[in-house]
Amino acid sequence: MEKEITIYDIAKRLKLSPATVSRALNDHPAINSDTKTLITAMARQMGYRTNTFASNLRRQRTNTIGVIVPRLNSNFMSTVLAGMEKVANEASYNLIISQSLESVKKEIANAKTMFNSRVDGLLVSVAYDTDKIDHFEAFIKKGIPLLFFDRVIEHKQCTSIVIDNVKAGYDAVTHLIEQGCRRIMHVTGNLKRNVYADRLAGYQQALRQHGLPYDESLVMVTDLSQEAGTEAARRIQNMPERPDGVFVTNDFCAVCCLITLKKLGFSVPDDIAVVGFNDDPVSQVVEPDLTTIHYPGAKMGEVAAQSLINHLNGLLDIQTTNKIILHSELVVRHSSLKSSSY
Repeated sequence: MEKEITIYDIAKRLKLSPATVSRALNDHPAINSDTKTLITAMARQMGYRTNTFASNLRRQRTNTIGVIVPRLNSNFMSTVLAGMEKVANEASYNLIISQSLESVKKEIANAKTMFNSRVDGLLVSVAYDTDKIDHFEAFIKKGIPLLFFDRVIEHKQCTSIVIDNVKAGYDAVTHLIEQGCRRIMHVTGNLKRNVYADRLAGYQQALRQHGLPYDESLVMVTDLSQEAGTEAARRIQNMPERPDGVFVTNDFCAVCCLITLKKLGFSVPDDIAVVGFNDDPVSQVVEPDLTTIHYPGAKMGEVAAQSLINHLNGLLDIQTTNKIILHSELVVRHSSLKSSSY
């Protein structure tokens, strides 16, 4: 292997002091522009690389932010990460991204790797089966800012960034009721997670406020996969008293449910109205197009990254800003429009 080129090698070649070379490469104002040009050209010619690691150790900063997400193969999470990347790049930070694959065991390993990589801060959306956050205590004790987004576990020393999932669930189900639905199925994810528990609470609240009974047999807890959407449609077909509406807390799962319902002979929305969640691109390419809740993923990513960077720069104390709530809205399309009033 070739030897790594150092400032001493450049200094020797140009017959200059190592201090002059170092200052020139760091654009120090005491070095004149001709000397800087000469030194940077020689550094490029010799294949010199800045030792960022050593520099970061001296500054006690790595200019990296760790991100742990449940899965990368999700349109919503892709938009969140794009928002984070945009803000981080503008502030000269890099992201280290890992996925827990919905496993707390993998999440623990990811957290340890992030800690050992000396990230300046950590952004986390927790896995399905995460019950506690002991594996993040090392960050809290060390004063490394920790911020949860979307799927959160609340902690008095950490900020959470969410939408009002109770309201979003309430809005979705109220819309179905206004369309004439009286027996509404709810297909959701693991109720340990705030997002799904809160959307269920919104579903229950809408039923209660409109004088409709809550029936546990109409709540289906799944992994919100393609198979879950197909299974939900088959379960609807086999019910003695079939639902006339279904609220699914994920667009991909909702679309799979809708397509299977049509294959089974249901007319959507005449026989059964369908509402999804997230406003993924797939919601607009299915027929009929899917009514859904617009979840501002890119905005969530931007706010999460900016809040963390502001904290690192002393502009915000995330330990006293416990919750940031972003706006979401119902997007009405044809999959739920039973009523001729629309």
